[in-house]
Amino acid sequence: MHTWQLQEAKSRFSEVVELSLKEGPQLVTRRGEEAVVILAVDDYRRLSGQLPRLKDCLLNAPRGEALVLERSTEVIRDLAL
Repeated sequence: MHTWQLQEAKSRFSEVVELSLKEGPQLVTRRGEEAVVILAVDDYRRLSGQLPRLKDCLLNAPRGEALVLERSTEVIRDLAL
């Protein structure tokens, strides 16, 4: 994790954000002490437990047209193996 002084992080904020997306969390210090960590939103959601559950994803999936299945009325043929 890269460490940034607050003033440097402010002046190079776009770079700090890019690095947090590419390389992971970026630590920012204030007056020589660790203050905050800048991290990608996906990492934040994973750490805070805000990722949607599979059940919720499936229940809220977009609905398409109804699936209509029809069975063939043909007789099943014999197959020599």
